[in-house]
Amino acid sequence: MSASRGREAAARLALALGAAAATLLAGELALRAAGYVPHRLRATARLVDARWRMLLDCYPSNPRGYFDIDLRTAESRERYFHLAPHRYDNVVQRDPYAVEVQYNSLRFRDVEPAPRPAGVRRVVVVGDSFTEGQGVKEADAYPRVLEKLLNDGGGSWEVRNCGRRGSDFPQLYAVFEDALKYSPDVVVYAMVLNDADRTPEFQARQSYINDWILDRGMLAEGRPAPELQPLDSRLEALVTDRIETWRTGRATARWYHDMYREPNRLGWQRTQGHIGEMNRRTLAQGGRFLVASWPLMVHLEGDDPFADVSQTIDRFCLAAGIPHHDLRAAFRGRRSEALWVHPVDMHPNEIAHRLAAESLAPAVRSLVSTP
Repeated sequence: MSASRGREAAARLALALGAAAATLLAGELALRAAGYVPHRLRATARLVDARWRMLLDCYPSNPRGYFDIDLRTAESRERYFHLAPHRYDNVVQRDPYAVEVQYNSLRFRDVEPAPRPAGVRRVVVVGDSFTEGQGVKEADAYPRVLEKLLNDGGGSWEVRNCGRRGSDFPQLYAVFEDALKYSPDVVVYAMVLNDADRTPEFQARQSYINDWILDRGMLAEGRPAPELQPLDSRLEALVTDRIETWRTGRATARWYHDMYREPNRLGWQRTQGHIGEMNRRTLAQGGRFLVASWPLMVHLEGDDPFADVSQTIDRFCLAAGIPHHDLRAAFRGRRSEALWVHPVDMHPNEIAHRLAAESLAPAVRSLVSTP
């Protein structure tokens, strides 16, 4: 190669490197100007009193304008500071927008158990945070919406919200036993795909996944918020975040599928036993029992990646003679993010709760009218 051609090649290489560097710099500056924060540094928080009678779900922003509590105000400080005096200011700095939850003595988001009024049909909905309504106002949680829809359709109905966040089997069976204190005519077990009992070996895998509901590792209990430092590259953080999201997404999908297959065979068998016993005890008390299956609020736009899991649950219910209502049809084709409480909390929001209640009301009404 001649000296002139060498200089031309070097010039082209320098030009290409310069263009690449300029592109990277522009991307870095754009991310900084937008205030980019990687997902791994965003978090929800909660404040709860020692007796679990009041709780706040707290969020870093209010993108839909739904959260009407701003913990930075003097009124909020006066009302809520007692929940966690040593953590309040740390939480407010990071997650100032909140939803209030109040519990009864059973740690349900409802009234205390009392005798059923004459002529009233009483429904209890047993479940986890989906049913309790994490991140959703009490009036918008689907048990309360279901009650209104049932009454609008004729008759006199009560629906009690017996959801308890963080409950999977076997804890969910204890939730069911507490729900029986309401003497229900109908028990609806609202099943979420992560409810199944897990063997210790299978449970150990959860530390490597984000369960596509709420990343528990990102639940900030008043700790100082990790932050990008001024010299940290936002572009590098973005790339790392995307890679980590892809990696944990694959692991999470396998975890959900395997929960109902051979890797968790004993856990799924125990889960079937719990649900069967819930059905037996409800019938023995003269009530009716229904399993209502929630989908995860992800991948709703296209084919359901967990259709096989839903079919496994449906086959079990059919074989056991347990009525089953699949809520997936109420959400298919909708944009997943539009049904989230918050971008960092994939619990169903008030829109999803309304859709679930509208789907569930005819199933409940049909159940009590069936001899």
